[in-house]
Amino acid sequence: MSHIRQRAIKGIKAGDTFTVVRTFTEQDTHRFADNFDRRFSDIKGFPGLVCHGLLVGGMLTEIGGQIGMLASGMSFRFRKPVYFDDTITCTLTVKEVDGRGRSKSRAVYTNQHEETVLEAELFGVIPGPEEQEVLRAMVEEGDPTNKLRQE
Repeated sequence: MSHIRQRAIKGIKAGDTFTVVRTFTEQDTHRFADNFDRRFSDIKGFPGLVCHGLLVGGMLTEIGGQIGMLASGMSFRFRKPVYFDDTITCTLTVKEVDGRGRSKSRAVYTNQHEETVLEAELFGVIPGPEEQEVLRAMVEEGDPTNKLRQE
């Protein structure tokens, strides 16, 4: 079972941190969008083809889905390009949770060279007691739709 989901069952609070890691292969990137031409990256002086920013930014949705968060807004600041076969670590930290379960979080994405490639803010609603019970039931059923359950 995912350690992320297990922590969500216990309740999300300010200061909680969640991390996912993904390598963006050429095949994965082409499945997201198939409109790459080396001439554009050459003009910009990039040493290789660049992954789409929103594909990389979408790592937040894995964390959000694991914890059962309902996102209401996201903003991104793209710092450096992500190239095919880069391994990106996305670390999300919950900054605030109000009495109604509305949260504000910050995510930092780093590549395999420990360079920050992306920063993001996420606003949403964290799971309350009813949603936590659903998460608990899913885990008790073996969590068959959770691809990270082995972590």
